[in-house]
Amino acid sequence: MNKTTQTVLRVDASVRTQDSVTRDLTNRFIDGLTQGKETALLRHDLAGGLPLIDEEWVGANFTPEEDRTDAQKQTLEQSDALIADVKASDIIAIGLPVYNFGIPAALKAWLDLIARARVTFRYTENGPEGLLTGKKAYLIVASGGTPVGSEIDFATSYMKHMLSFVGITDVTIIAADQMAMDADASLARAKSQISEALAA
Repeated sequence: MNKTTQTVLRVDASVRTQDSVTRDLTNRFIDGLTQGKETALLRHDLAGGLPLIDEEWVGANFTPEEDRTDAQKQTLEQSDALIADVKASDIIAIGLPVYNFGIPAALKAWLDLIARARVTFRYTENGPEGLLTGKKAYLIVASGGTPVGSEIDFATSYMKHMLSFVGITDVTIIAADQMAMDADASLARAKSQISEALAA
């Protein structure tokens, strides 16, 4: 791949495939981000959900790689593929609707599948260290009534913590929050934030 090519990973977490604010705003952001640039675009649409980690998955994950059975390797295949896309990406854009003050269940499942000891983070004598460094993330958020950054916003704070945990510390939030109060003003703010992020 050409060194000037940027690799962008898009993750859509809204369960709505039509009339989704986060999808529309993410479309706008991606269009601006890729305009005039050589871009490899990777995409994961989580509307259909992801499998939850279970006892079998945990057992496979904590078995040393060289000791894993074929069945255990197969159990981790989807996690391996999701992690490979994150590793390959320079920029990660996550469409994040706020559901009941937190993140969608499928996005939590995605995080569980990519947060793996010795693969995306490791424990050191100084505490955990994220291994997915050198990446830029954008959280493109929409909420009905939750003010982003408030004490009842558990979605963006959790996402920033988890991304940081795996090494992604450069995170920008673009928010169309409190849509139920004034949707037009909220969308206008988010579009302005997209323009500012692209200019930067």
